[in-house]
Amino acid sequence: MSLSDIKSRIADAEAKYSKPLNSTSLIAVSKLQPNHRVLKVLDAGHREFGENYVQEAASKWPTWRETYSQLKLHMLGPLQTNKARQAMELFDCIHSLDRPKLAKTMARLAQELGKCPELFIQVNTGAEGQKAGIFVKDLEGFIVDCRRTKDLPIAGLMAIPPVNEEVSLHFALLKKLADNNGLTGLSMGMSDDFEKAISFGATHVRVGSAIFGSRPK
Repeated sequence: MSLSDIKSRIADAEAKYSKPLNSTSLIAVSKLQPNHRVLKVLDAGHREFGENYVQEAASKWPTWRETYSQLKLHMLGPLQTNKARQAMELFDCIHSLDRPKLAKTMARLAQELGKCPELFIQVNTGAEGQKAGIFVKDLEGFIVDCRRTKDLPIAGLMAIPPVNEEVSLHFALLKKLADNNGLTGLSMGMSDDFEKAISFGATHVRVGSAIFGSRPK
C-alpha cells in the first residue's frame, strides 16, 4: 500500500464520519525503517513522521531537516527521563508523557530550554500492569498538575489499546476523557484500525508498515 492510498483512505473516513477534510494528521512511523524508504516518502512531499527511539531519530533527522523544510517529528515510544532533554530539543511533539517523574523533568527542562514540544499524555485505558501510561482514575489530577502546576503544553491524549480487545471501546473512552478535560488532541489508531479511530475523533493516526512495508528483521 502506498502513501497516497493511506491518505485517500483517511480522506474517505473523514468524509464518511463528517470530519473536516485534512483534519487528521498522518504520522508516518519510520522507526527501524531503512533510510531509502523514509527518503522516498519525504520526496513524495510528506512531512510528519514518528519515531520510537531518541538515538535512532537523532542519527538521521537533524541532517534531513537541513534538506526538507516544514518537518514535524513526533516521539511515540517510551521516553526515559535521562533522554528527556535530547528528546525535547529534537522532537516537535511527544506522545508518551506517561508518569509524574517525567512531567517534573520536562517542566524543569522547558524552563531551561525556553521551549517545550506539544505533549500528549499516554493513558493506560486497559489498566494493564506492564504497560506504560496514566491510569484512568489518576488522569484528571495528572492533567491538572501538568497544566496548572508545571505549565506544560498538553495538546491531548494518546492510547494504545490492549491486544485482543475491541479497540472501539478504548477509542470511545479516550474521546470521553479528552472531552471531560477540555482537550482536543487524540492520538490513536494505527495501520490496522486508523479509520475506526477517525470515527471516534482521532486527530493524529500513526501508520508505519502500511506506508513503508514490513520492517527488516
